[in-house]
Amino acid sequence: MFLDKNEVAQYQLTRFMKKIFTFLLLVMAHLSIGQHVPTFEEVISLRGVGNAVLSADGKNIAFTVQTTDWNDNRYDTEIWLIKPGKTGFQLTNTAKGSSTSPSFSPDGQWIAFLADRGNKNQIHVIRLDGGEAKVITKEDEGISSFEWHPSGKTLLFLKPEKEDQRKERERRYGAFDADDKDYVNAHLWEVEFKPDAPDPSERPCYETVDSLKQKTGCIQLPKPRRLTDGRFTVVDFIPSPDGANIAFTRQPDPLINTSVKSDISIVNVSTGVITILVQNKSADNIEDWSPDSKELLFSTHLDDTVSHFYKNQKLFAIKVDTRELRPIAPDLDENLGTMVWRPNGIFGTVWNKTKRPVYRIDAKTGKSVVFITNPEQVLGISLSKAGDRMICTARNGDQLTEIFQVGNMLSPQSEKLTDLSAQIRDWKVAQSEVIRWKSKDGVEIEGVLHKPKNYDPGKKYPLLVVIHGGPTGIDTPAPVPGSVYPIVQWLDKGCLVLRPNYRGSAGYGEAFRSLNVRNLGVGDAWDVLSGVDYLDSKGLIERSSMGCMGWSQGGYISAFLTTNSDVFKAISVGAGISNWMTYYVSTDIHPFTRQYLKATPWSDEDIYRQTSPMSNIRKAKTPTLIQHGEFDRRVPIANAYELLQGLRDNGVPSELIVYKGFGHGITKPKERLAALWHNWQWFGKYLWGENIELPTGEKSGKN
Repeated sequence: MFLDKNEVAQYQLTRFMKKIFTFLLLVMAHLSIGQHVPTFEEVISLRGVGNAVLSADGKNIAFTVQTTDWNDNRYDTEIWLIKPGKTGFQLTNTAKGSSTSPSFSPDGQWIAFLADRGNKNQIHVIRLDGGEAKVITKEDEGISSFEWHPSGKTLLFLKPEKEDQRKERERRYGAFDADDKDYVNAHLWEVEFKPDAPDPSERPCYETVDSLKQKTGCIQLPKPRRLTDGRFTVVDFIPSPDGANIAFTRQPDPLINTSVKSDISIVNVSTGVITILVQNKSADNIEDWSPDSKELLFSTHLDDTVSHFYKNQKLFAIKVDTRELRPIAPDLDENLGTMVWRPNGIFGTVWNKTKRPVYRIDAKTGKSVVFITNPEQVLGISLSKAGDRMICTARNGDQLTEIFQVGNMLSPQSEKLTDLSAQIRDWKVAQSEVIRWKSKDGVEIEGVLHKPKNYDPGKKYPLLVVIHGGPTGIDTPAPVPGSVYPIVQWLDKGCLVLRPNYRGSAGYGEAFRSLNVRNLGVGDAWDVLSGVDYLDSKGLIERSSMGCMGWSQGGYISAFLTTNSDVFKAISVGAGISNWMTYYVSTDIHPFTRQYLKATPWSDEDIYRQTSPMSNIRKAKTPTLIQHGEFDRRVPIANAYELLQGLRDNGVPSELIVYKGFGHGITKPKERLAALWHNWQWFGKYLWGENIELPTGEKSGKN
């Protein structure tokens, strides 16, 4: 067989294309093999970055990393360090406990942190060059928070008062509490820092055998000096840059509902004189000092004591000597807080729909501009003393939380320093997009739609709706969303997941957050169901195969949908409110209900009925799983039992799982694993017709 030149060229091209096609098939096969659906244990075991702090000179970074300890059924947090040009390394290791709250000394040579190493939470310090950590305090009540004094010679800390009276009372009368009367205030103390002093653990104390029982041969820790005293509790404090004063937020007592009465005072470090600086009727909270120590930045609700749960805080700067006030960033329509003041401006992060950029506020004019938009969701910031360098804990929609740095503040560009996302590089993760639709009353609602890795646009999928808590929470694009809901595994099973940012969510302004006032449940249900209708109109979902779930406020909305609709085949209610009347009298945050419903049960019983899932319990049809913590104070477990009994009395398939020893959240890995499995079982049964047994033994990690 003879071929001419054109035929030879065509033959060679065909062979080349076959080789390319074979190579691509091999690559795709390799990628397919390399990607897998993570087990529930793998998701729970993901390491995560917590808070990150920058040294005053901007050279070093300390940050926390959380890991999962399955043997002790706990999460462990330890401190890591990044030095210039170096790879990050673990700095601390607290056995059977965590190391938290890293803070650089002003000279940058030490890192102080909190850890319980057998004697409650105490302040420890460790050199950046390495070596053993040494303890600075030994307070019987433990330390709740601390800061370095700008001189670096002392450390300031908060600790609760001694409970001698309570202990004496319990010896005689046993244990009891008078509601809203039994509490312990916290106050501000100062302790000297002696960097060259030996560690007390190097020379323990021994009691002599004589009658005086004297301790000999001891290395004594410096004795702390008390800075505040009185019938109030200190909840936060910040020393002025010049070290002369300490501003602190105080409230009458540590009870959660008293936070609305918080004020701001200043204590002079030398004289101990305390003066009240800001005293509005509602909550006032410190944010930061001006670099020259002449002004204090604070957030406040001014005189609003009836709607601060959903209305914006306001930001002001006050001159310490004249009490002159000026508004800061009045143009930002969101809650403002956690602001940092440096010579080149005031910096902070604020939700803007599903994005969370860094804003820079001109300290003189109070006007704000967007400073950083990439990465998209900045969760926390830390700046050098001069303000010439910034680090962020942040993420984009396809990442886990990472640490980024901004080295040039004049032309800000972020650079990723960590790679926690490498943990999910070979996983089949959620593919996210933000969608919008009109609710029943015409309000535009956003939500995050998650699709499986191998999404087929020509196919209709079962739908699972996952509703966030709050209500002022927010859902954003994420590769591994879910907490106690196995979203990644459901996506691989072949479904879509919608996470709606219903009315009341953060990031959409004060007016949007106010839309579910006297409309709880009702308007929220509109937003969820209209989102379902929108997806259905686009031909994306199998309407006959849908489920819904949520925790806290998301659990309440799920319960409301259980008794007010029949569009879902299964629902899971996590720590949800079932009856506003009984919730109001038993929760630890009574004002929340009064503010959103604008009434008490005794002044307007109708609004409590209109918004309570139990009001329409006889209409309930949807099989409902109820998950609740045994000792939940925020949403007391009576809500779970009330919904359960109502469903059972009306013949609705229902089940209650009580997680022993937990409050409002599931905070240990094994119980979180159980909660994941319980949801996997429930929706597997009612959406896919599967009978899934809870695994035991060696195979329990396979889902």
